Amino acid sequence: MTWPVGRMAAFDTETTGTDCHHDRIVAASVVTVGGGAQPARQDWLLDPGIDIPAAATEVHGITTEKARAEGTDPATAITRITEMLESLLQDGVPLVVFNARFDLTLLDRECRRHDLVPLAVRLPRGELAPVIDPLVIDKQVQPYRRGSRRLRDVCAHWQVRHDGAHSAAADALAAARLAWRLGHVYPRLGAMDLHPLHQLQVTRAAEQAASLQAYLRRKDPTAYVEPAWPYIPHTPSSPEGAAP
Repeated sequence: MTWPVGRMAAFDTETTGTDCHHDRIVAASVVTVGGGAQPARQDWLLDPGIDIPAAATEVHGITTEKARAEGTDPATAITRITEMLESLLQDGVPLVVFNARFDLTLLDRECRRHDLVPLAVRLPRGELAPVIDPLVIDKQVQPYRRGSRRLRDVCAHWQVRHDGAHSAAADALAAARLAWRLGHVYPRLGAMDLHPLHQLQVTRAAEQAASLQAYLRRKDPTAYVEPAWPYIPHTPSSPEGAAP
């Protein structure tokens, strides 16, 4: 075993919605565990600068009023989150993110929205790595399993404890536990060095996206599923170029 018994930093967000290009971060957590050291946790509550839709509040319980009264200025919080993740990755600590494509793209767009240097740009060669995405790994090892692939359901399938859905800290910790479990259940994955594991997920995420796209195109010839992982790089033609 290598990475499953080492230090891991899990990252999760709660948001104003499900559009990683235009929605905003409302809460975020980084939970660092393993490696024979004491767990550490950092939480942020943000004032996203826009109203939090009722549907989002129903998910995470954070209202517009609470965010405005207690939340940190978003540029300040996004700066601190990005600096912390940069420091961990520079130290060789892998970043565990369930459905990384969403959270890490959202963080990238938040940085750009506030004229901050995005996480990937801060890292050597502009590579946001190493990342461990239990969702990508779960789909890789059991591609034909029926049922939901939401975090709580994947945790239930692998008998991993989840202390409460839709709390950034609880979801981050559950993702770390899930990564640990998958690395032990599949020792060949657990024995991989972090960067080959990262590259394997890049390949598998693209394959998974292509498979889903082919399925969707049976009914909709224009269906598109983004293959990029662990985040969607910003381009001049990216959806975030349009006004929110």
